[in-house]
Parts: sequence; structure tokens; C-alpha cells
Amino acid sequence: MGDGIGALVGVRVVDLTRILAGPFCTQMLGDHGADVIKIEALEGDETRRWGPPFSEDGMSAYFRGVNRNKRSLALDLSSKAGQEVLLRLLGNADVLIENFKAGQMEKWGLGYDPTLRDRFPQLIYGQITGYGLDGPLAGRPGFDAIAQVMSGLASINGAADGPPVRVGAPISDLSAAFYAANAILMALYERNRSGAGQKVDVSLLDCSVSLLHPHAANYFMSGDPPRRIGNSHPNIAPYEMFQTANGFIFIAGGNNRQFERLVTFLGKPELAKDIRFSNNSARKANEKMLTSELSSLLIDRDGPVLAEELLADGVPAGAVLEVPQVLDHPQVRARDMVVEDGKYQGIGVPVKMSRTPGRPRVSPPKLGEHTYDVLSEAGYNDREIEKFLRLGVVGGIPSSEVA
Repeated sequence: MGDGIGALVGVRVVDLTRILAGPFCTQMLGDHGADVIKIEALEGDETRRWGPPFSEDGMSAYFRGVNRNKRSLALDLSSKAGQEVLLRLLGNADVLIENFKAGQMEKWGLGYDPTLRDRFPQLIYGQITGYGLDGPLAGRPGFDAIAQVMSGLASINGAADGPPVRVGAPISDLSAAFYAANAILMALYERNRSGAGQKVDVSLLDCSVSLLHPHAANYFMSGDPPRRIGNSHPNIAPYEMFQTANGFIFIAGGNNRQFERLVTFLGKPELAKDIRFSNNSARKANEKMLTSELSSLLIDRDGPVLAEELLADGVPAGAVLEVPQVLDHPQVRARDMVVEDGKYQGIGVPVKMSRTPGRPRVSPPKLGEHTYDVLSEAGYNDREIEKFLRLGVVGGIPSSEVA
């Protein structure tokens, strides 16, 4: 998959996360060169079993999608010996990240304050929870769909005359992953100045609430609760999905110049001078009439061709693509957003860096695939590793391999 030097080479991350928000966060760090040690329970991350589909070797697509560029150590953290192994690994780590239910690390005697903070003062401790570390819901388990509905995201998603709809992608988990990765990098940067680590507290609910723009801003100013408006925009018109002869396209011609180009291209330049549509406020006030006018001009057009022509003419437009079409799109391919290496296929690295590009380097690991290597690097000898295997402290490699 390539051995390029990433921006985070030299950063070691001990990753106790599972499911989605945490693994997606640590995959981003691994894509940019961090050495990510994924510590899994002896039975593995739950998502290893979330399928179908499964690969030929039994790995679920769900797990495979967010766990490349990591090494897997299977470790029983509920045991005293397993906890001692973790503490040894942290002696050479820059970051620890976990997404257990709030309070779990404290139950194991591994909480940040004061245990890990005092023992490893330079450690960045990242914690992703459902609701944060304080407040009336602290300690409750977090789930993407629940964060979506509790944050208001579902309430603004869906048709005007229909029920609330959660976003099709797990946006609460994914946004928490982005925020957590960003916060960890900020903490590492600040550590260069202060020499001290710190704790990073990220919750699914907080991150989901932060995505309410412009709906929350509109509410703060007007006092009017946001409502579901389907594919349109609360502040801009036209900003809508339209039916064409062969599929749907989306057009976002919000400013006057874009709108004039749009209606001119569609053969109705007089609409730009119509008092009902002469500026964005007027267009928004008369949105139903505007949508009707545009719909009649679009219904018989070739949607994908029209969308490309409009975009080339400076009007934001795009054909609504299905996922297989997206993954085969020439622009997506040109940007290396589909990775294919042997039997591994995945989404590429979206952040492009000129000197230190991120890249997929190794495929997602089998459970405990790197147990022996990681323990050996930590200073354990073969006899000690064999004992851990025999006692069920670690797993993932046959004892014959270390005998």
C-alpha cells in the first residue's frame, strides 16, 4: 500500500476504542503515519461480527472500513495482568484514546485524573462518550441514532409533511471522530509548548448539536423553531432537488449572478428580472412559485448532462449519484478516493498534503495479529508472552509461535 512518510510518523497511539467513532478517529491518525496499537478484548471489536457482508477470511465490511493502518493486540483489560500490560505500553505512548461508557476506566483503576495524568504527565488522553463527563446524562451509553434524534438533527431532516428522518450515514459518530482527531492534534501541538499532556473530552451529543448550522443560528435570531423542508435550504433559493427525464439533480443557484445564469441557460432569462425572483429574499418568499417554474423547465432534460453543463457555466449543480456511481466517478478516482490494493478496497484519504501525504499502508488487522510484536517491543520475552497466552491475558497468536 505504500511506505510514504506521513505527518504523524513518530506519534504512538494506544487505541482502546471500538465500534465507529473511536476507530474512525484513530484510522485518520494512522492514515497520516501514526503508529496505532488497537487493543481489543479477547473476543475482538464487536464490529468484526457486524455483517454480512464478510470477506473471504471472515472480516466484516463494517470493521474493515475503519480499521486500516493499525496493529491489533488482543488483551483482557479486566485482568490485573492486562492492566499492567497497558500501563507498560503507555510508557512509550503519546496518545491514549477510548470510548468506553464513562467511568469504565476508573473502575479498572486506569482513569486519567489522577492515575494516568500523574504517571504519564505528557500523555494526551482522548475520551469519546455519548453525553460527556458531566450533566444529568453522563455515564449513559451513546449511540449514533440516539444522538441524531436528541441533538435535533433528525427533526430538521425529512420532507415537510413527513416524519423526522435520521441522516443515512452515521453522522453523529463520524463527526465525533473528526472532532476527536482534531482535538488530539491540537493537544499534541500545545504539548510542544507546555510539555504537558491533557484530557480531551468529546461526546456524540455535543458534536451533533454543533452541526445545527444554520438552523440554530436562525432560531437564535428569529425565535422561530426550525422545520423540516425536505431538500431545500432555510435561507437560500433556489436550493432544491429537481426531477429530470432520467433522474434527479440538485441545483444551488443562491446568488443573483448564479440565478441569472441558470434561468438564461434554461431559456427563461426574464425570470431573473421578475420582481418575485429578483433577489434571494424575494426568491425565498416566493419559493413555491420558483420551484414550480424551474421544475417545468427541467422535467424533460437529460439530468446528468444538464448538471455538468450548469456546473461548467458557473451554476452549482450535480446529478444525484448512487454509491456505485460515486465510487467509479472519474473525479473521485482522480483524487485517489478509492483505494485498491490486492484484496483490500476502501475509501481513500481526503486530506491531501504536499510533503507528507497520508495514505493507506496496511490492511485492517486480524484479531490479535500483532500481539507478539507489540508485546516484544514493550520488553516482554517469549516465556512471558507464552504465560500471558496460557492464562488468557492476551490472545490472537498460537502459543506454538512463541514457544
